[in-house]
Amino acid sequence: MATPEEMAATMIANMPEKTGKAMEDWLKIVSGSGLEKHGAIVKLLKTDHGMTHGFANLVAHTALKSAASTTDESSDDLVAAQYSGGKADLKPIYDAVIAYVQTLGGDVEIAPKKASVSLRRSKQFALVTPATKTRVDLGINIKGKAPEGRLEASKSAMCTHVVKLAAAGELDDEVKGWLKEAYSAA
Repeated sequence: MATPEEMAATMIANMPEKTGKAMEDWLKIVSGSGLEKHGAIVKLLKTDHGMTHGFANLVAHTALKSAASTTDESSDDLVAAQYSGGKADLKPIYDAVIAYVQTLGGDVEIAPKKASVSLRRSKQFALVTPATKTRVDLGINIKGKAPEGRLEASKSAMCTHVVKLAAAGELDDEVKGWLKEAYSAA
């Protein structure tokens, strides 16, 4: 079975034949559109250019990844900015979450953004956001699980559930279990 990287390389090689343009050409179209959201880029490519979802998704990921790699801020800078000033006391909660998810497997991808940190495997399984000066919101993707107790329904489309953490010690076995379940399903 091919790795995701090998499958992407095959799709990129087949792109001119299947879509009429090479990846570089599609990246120029995306760049010229000014769009910065994955879903908006996919919609543009499918609607305006007749691209299939698989190719549109690959182009969107490639465009956003190349844009992210050309920003001035490194991953460490993005995290440092999130946990600065009045939110500095929340950093131990973030550190505890990251330390735990790294024990789940070598395929965990930690992807800092401006306001949050996405935790991915083949897809996002959690999202760490310093929500207030006193709380980190840990978004978790567990489709089909009913919200109960601390595992609340999420108002965000990014995750199905949210757990509000006010201290590193609140990342207990119950929360770790939910994270492990989300990781396994990703």
